Amino acid sequence: MNSPVRRSLEVDFLRGVVLIVIALDHIQGSVLSRFMLHNYAYCDAAEVFVFLGGYASAAAFMNVATYRSEHAAKRRFVVRAWEIYRAYLFTAALMLLAGAALMLGHVDSPVVGETGWGDLLRHPVGTLLGIVTLRHQPFLSAVLPMYTLFALCVPLSVPLANRRPAVALFASLAVWLAGAWLARVLPSADPGGWAFNPFAWQLMFMLGILCRLHPVSNAFQVSRAGRSLTVAAIAVALTFAFVKLCLETQATPGYMKQNLAAVRVVSFVAIAWLVAQAVRMQAVRWIAERLPAVVTVGKQGLVCFVGGTVVSIGVDTAVRLARGPAWLNGLAGDAVAIGALLLLAAVAQKWKAQKARPAPLRGAAVPARAGRRDG
Repeated sequence: MNSPVRRSLEVDFLRGVVLIVIALDHIQGSVLSRFMLHNYAYCDAAEVFVFLGGYASAAAFMNVATYRSEHAAKRRFVVRAWEIYRAYLFTAALMLLAGAALMLGHVDSPVVGETGWGDLLRHPVGTLLGIVTLRHQPFLSAVLPMYTLFALCVPLSVPLANRRPAVALFASLAVWLAGAWLARVLPSADPGGWAFNPFAWQLMFMLGILCRLHPVSNAFQVSRAGRSLTVAAIAVALTFAFVKLCLETQATPGYMKQNLAAVRVVSFVAIAWLVAQAVRMQAVRWIAERLPAVVTVGKQGLVCFVGGTVVSIGVDTAVRLARGPAWLNGLAGDAVAIGALLLLAAVAQKWKAQKARPAPLRGAAVPARAGRRDG
């Protein structure tokens, strides 16, 4: 009997890194965040996470379809969508509780307004109903509704991408181009719409699916054409880094991220190609094997994302209130946040392992201890 395909160590490691980066990026005063992707590229951890989400979804779907049935795979992702939606509701509740705690503690932080706690006080029924119907998406919970929709679309998108990749890619590009217009149909109490437009971001998810189902061969990567692409990717990455570090004086508008602007796609593709070369040369695996705790974070993605939202707000608040050198407070906050995520992942993995362990049969004979004496 064939066994299911094993998880990719490199993908789990990269997902773990991205989850940690996402937590750090939401901590005001974080020292390590200054060295993250968004400071020298026109993409950030969000693109990486969505791309890897598509990659992992394609792998999981094909694995279940191969060793069970395609119907079972489709059913699995409908269930997964429900799991993500429940995680969204839980995260939204955590955001409201965080807002309440900050307000009761008289903490001067912009996070208070973003958590939705003020809206809940003014319009409790409407706010709660809006959260359930995705009209209100409190603060860091805003990415999960998009993931819920992606999970629902996997039973259609993965088989199409597997059988007709060109059709899937061009259809995704067409939806992306019309994304800003299509976003008007989404339920939203915010005039600006969803923080992450799923009609635009599905392109990044589809790129992940296609890269899993139709990977670029090592032979091509080391060919003359592949080496030319590597040189071009380096040139693009360095150019964007120079612009971000030396020429750009203002932050990029929020709508560019919301609607996944073309420059963000180009920036991500260039960096993704370079990371693919590191994977091909086993560099990522070498690092991952020496940082198993980070790999565990990647394996416990949903748990660590939800937990990471609370960690980010808690550490951000502590850093704001702390006295002393700002850089030292920020660095200490980074250490606490990383440690909390590593611990959360380890606990979640252990709990899931115990839950999956079959219960012992009742009434089963218990062997006597060796060397036991009677009397």
